[in-house]
Amino acid sequence: MKRPVRSAQVRRKTNETDVLVKIKVDGHGISKISTGLPFLDHMLELLSKHSLMNLEIKAVGDLHVDIHHTNEDVGITLGQALAKALGTKAGIRRYGTFGVPMDEALCRVTLDFSGRPSFCIHKAKGVRFSRLENYSFHDAMEMLRALIQHAGLSMHVEVLSGHDAHHIIEGTFKALAKALDMAMQHDPRVRGVPSTKGAL
Repeated sequence: MKRPVRSAQVRRKTNETDVLVKIKVDGHGISKISTGLPFLDHMLELLSKHSLMNLEIKAVGDLHVDIHHTNEDVGITLGQALAKALGTKAGIRRYGTFGVPMDEALCRVTLDFSGRPSFCIHKAKGVRFSRLENYSFHDAMEMLRALIQHAGLSMHVEVLSGHDAHHIIEGTFKALAKALDMAMQHDPRVRGVPSTKGAL
């Protein structure tokens, strides 16, 4: 039996931002990203490439103020689009975990499409961050926090080693991509929603 196409389009327009997200879960990692934040664009391209989702994001925001509104609203809209594309989540594996080495950095993401959003960040003793000029680990985590809240994900990010902020953030996005791919895959043994509750 042919499965339905898992795709969605969501637009979020406020006085501060205008964000459009188009997503196809079962894609080929093709992306077209323009947020006005070059580093975030690069991370979202990585997310698409390594999760194999097709992703189109166009954001225009009040970057003359600062990056906060655009950064967060991209996460909100992406999370909403992901939730919409997955629908009831019937037949998915639900859980995913993946670790990615990025030179001296080692990052692991573990997640659950539980429908109960939660976000925990763990940094190993001795992990320190270099400074990025226009984006930071904090900015990346705030964007992911917004995504998680609106996608209904429970997620843990572990930074097991590292000091280069670029490597740590990139390793986290790559690990997230692979964990998402794992969790969103259909398991032929699963009948319906993968929960004893019957809903996620």
